[in-house]
Amino acid sequence: MTDSALSYTFYCYGHPNIRAKHPKTIEFTKDTELTPNGTCIVGIRAEFEMSELKKLRGKVTIVLRSGDMEDSVKAVVNPDFDDAHEVVFRKSRFNSPRTYGFWLNRGSSAINRDLIMLLKNPDTRLEVTITETGKRRDARQKSDNSHEQNADG
Repeated sequence: MTDSALSYTFYCYGHPNIRAKHPKTIEFTKDTELTPNGTCIVGIRAEFEMSELKKLRGKVTIVLRSGDMEDSVKAVVNPDFDDAHEVVFRKSRFNSPRTYGFWLNRGSSAINRDLIMLLKNPDTRLEVTITETGKRRDARQKSDNSHEQNADG
């Protein structure tokens, strides 16, 4: 990562129904309520701007921080992202307007459980910082090196 790496931070909040038990996805939503079925959701009442998210490209690190608790995951930005209400990171290459990131290295079930416990409190504010960590390449571009497509690579 260089000093000129692009970064974007937004905030969201906890909810008593935060489970974060999905092995393949992580989601942030602007919804104000959450049912127990939303097993990949890590934060609600998300305060993101789609136009700012769309400025990022390539490999990214997503840092989740609340107080002195922190965890991070990696993904590759989906250039086709087009949802002003939800941000979804997936381990797969499944493309939908809600998919902001592909090739997620860990699902919500692998996020620090102490952090998830904090997020069961609706007053807990979660800082989400997404930072470019690699070349500013489009996820649609083909690569001769398959490892370059993975978020960990």
